[in-house]
Amino acid sequence: MGDIASRFIEASRYGVGVEIRLMTHDDVPAAERLSAAAFAEADALATPRGWPVPPPRSEARSEGWIRRTRPLLETDPGGCWAAVDDSGLLGFAVSLRRERLWILSTFAVRPGVQGKGIGRQLLERAQEHGAGCDRGILAASDDQRALHRYHAAGFALHPQMMFAGEVDKSAIPAVGAMRDGTPDDLEWMDDLDRDLRGAPHGPDHALLAAMASRLVVTPERTGYAYASPGGTSVVAARDSGTASRLLWQCLAEAAGEFEIGHVTSANMWAADVALRARLKLRTEGFLAVRGMAPPACYIHNGPLL
Repeated sequence: MGDIASRFIEASRYGVGVEIRLMTHDDVPAAERLSAAAFAEADALATPRGWPVPPPRSEARSEGWIRRTRPLLETDPGGCWAAVDDSGLLGFAVSLRRERLWILSTFAVRPGVQGKGIGRQLLERAQEHGAGCDRGILAASDDQRALHRYHAAGFALHPQMMFAGEVDKSAIPAVGAMRDGTPDDLEWMDDLDRDLRGAPHGPDHALLAAMASRLVVTPERTGYAYASPGGTSVVAARDSGTASRLLWQCLAEAAGEFEIGHVTSANMWAADVALRARLKLRTEGFLAVRGMAPPACYIHNGPLL
């Protein structure tokens, strides 16, 4: 390991008083607060005039962010970096490596200190974690600074659609038999993920399960969905017909407001289902990919893709 190990263990300094070092568990609460502030600022800047600005992150979502992030420091310690000075945390990047796929899970710089090179340095360190990966993927907000940075790093940006609203249950067709998933299903689910996005979810299945209320699978093992009464986390299938059936099943279990996010033009089957269910449509953020096309028959999870 030699030089690589020393780079991960020893902090690197850039500029006066700014330290780029590996992220620790003690950094996670501050990272959650920083990300909430940074994304709120980006939302406010990107929201068209006259449109409602998205509400601040709720306490429940903040707690979920922390629970989801802590395990990633265990599975991918070399992909999680922090920038700090005497005032505290300036920015951070959390990234994952799953076989041939590098994933940027979360990346943020404190409002007021953007444009000083901190984000670039953090992204460079995070990308080193994916050295040798021939694929990269991340979910981007509408933050113009971040989008330019991803483009400069070789990522192609694909606009995403978001659907939300009360589901018209009368529009739901018969979808055939479905069943609850079990740990015995994870092996074939990972094989499916390899075909769709180039890598399994592996240890991230536990995080996806914690974010959802149900894992739905097809009896013939051709698709699965992590779903909750308020929305979907992941939908993955061998073909668009199976993917549509799974999404309809998720909609059938909706309670109140339901969201289907992260829909690219590669997954117009999902747009068809959402519009038939009378959900409202808007665009929100981008899927950024490098060395691959946007996965089809696949709705990704924002931080775990």
